[in-house]
Amino acid sequence: MAHFTQMWEHLEQTYHCPILQNNFEFPAYRLMGNREAWDCHGMVWFVNELNRRFAQYAASHTDFYLHDIQYLSACYGLDAWQDSTYWYLYKYALALPAIPEFAYSLTRIIRSIYGKNKKVLALDLDNTLWGGVIGDDGQEGIEIGQETATAEAYTEVQEYCKAHKQLGVLLTICSKNEPENALLGLAHPDSVLHADDFVSIQANWEPKDLNLCKTAQDLSLLPESFVFVDDNPAEREIVSAQIPGIAVPEFDSPAECIRILDRAGYFETTTFSAADAKRSEMYQANAKRAQLQQSYANYTEYLLGLEMIAEIQDFTPVALPRIVQLTNKSNQFNLTTRRYTQSEMEQVAESPNYIRLYGRLRDKFGDNGIVSVVIGEISGDALHIDLWLMSCRVLKRDMELAMLDELVEQCRTRGIRTIYGYYYQTAKNAMVRELFGTFGFTKTEQFENGDSTWMLPVASYEKRNHVIQIEKRKETTEK
Repeated sequence: MAHFTQMWEHLEQTYHCPILQNNFEFPAYRLMGNREAWDCHGMVWFVNELNRRFAQYAASHTDFYLHDIQYLSACYGLDAWQDSTYWYLYKYALALPAIPEFAYSLTRIIRSIYGKNKKVLALDLDNTLWGGVIGDDGQEGIEIGQETATAEAYTEVQEYCKAHKQLGVLLTICSKNEPENALLGLAHPDSVLHADDFVSIQANWEPKDLNLCKTAQDLSLLPESFVFVDDNPAEREIVSAQIPGIAVPEFDSPAECIRILDRAGYFETTTFSAADAKRSEMYQANAKRAQLQQSYANYTEYLLGLEMIAEIQDFTPVALPRIVQLTNKSNQFNLTTRRYTQSEMEQVAESPNYIRLYGRLRDKFGDNGIVSVVIGEISGDALHIDLWLMSCRVLKRDMELAMLDELVEQCRTRGIRTIYGYYYQTAKNAMVRELFGTFGFTKTEQFENGDSTWMLPVASYEKRNHVIQIEKRKETTEK
């Protein structure tokens, strides 16, 4: 253990990058048979103890992640996982056919670190969340609960989905059904999932790909962040063909559904925060805000009716994990889409060469959490914006204007005379192509690939009109 610990610490000090460490699979043979599991002389005991200490280290260190080879090899089958021939000839630690499984499992961790995992589980109803067709069989005729083997299998699917909601995955319904029938099924006394577990319910007779795109638009998310689960192969094929990037797992039974979803690792979790646990509540609160908006004829009156209060301040240690997470997950309202690891963000937070801001927004419907991040690097009397992003949950609510006001104020305090902004075009961030222009910046360069450079003299800036009340929070309170 000391050997590994020294290696990890050296890597962290030298490279300040995420470290991914394989743990260990079980040995190919047991000299003492079952005694190996508990006798300290046994290799099985040794592997278990070493893996336990690896796990303890991972739990107490940021930017350190375990790749669970022990579980992966057990799923693959230990006899198939190991092939001594490959070891003797080539020093391959696992059988050649197992390498793709290993590589895919590893990429799941990397994708999660950089916010590339999925965000939404879009679920069909009939023969997906329960057995039978609610419109034909009625509430009493669908199979859910513990009375039969089939009903128990569907109950476990619902429990599996509910557990993902508790990890921050958004649940939605996409079903060809009458709305009242969908709600009737979810109101079944044995149902684990209920209507209030879902941030969106699309139950109608429209094509499912259109309903999925509408849900994505309503949630201000990209359709490619969805996993669509449907028992019908024809529906799966249509959705897969019409929506690029969406995940559509293939399965034939409810028991297989769980295994396929789980092994695919769509929702691999490398960080987890209180904000993740409340994500579903935040999106449901957004639905209430949308309902409120319909009651106002004037959009400004609607914004005033939200009674918004923002905290905007420099990075703090307690906020840093959420800042990193938001940085790596935000794609649409993100001007440069630069990604940061925890270690890189800690270096930025400690450096005097940056102006850093994060914004938290709350209103009468609840706390949206940290929703905006700005990082600018100081060079002489100029500030170069490395990162400007905002969660799509708070689009068109003036938060960007409040952040801009505070950024300019910070620049004036630090003697900054000019702010330079950069837009780097991606397939997903077209919505902010002209954002700096709306802020009053002047475009100084326009490149053929869509990128652009902007400039704002600090002295000429006047505060923007917005309806957000800014709350100054004392640093001692944060600590």
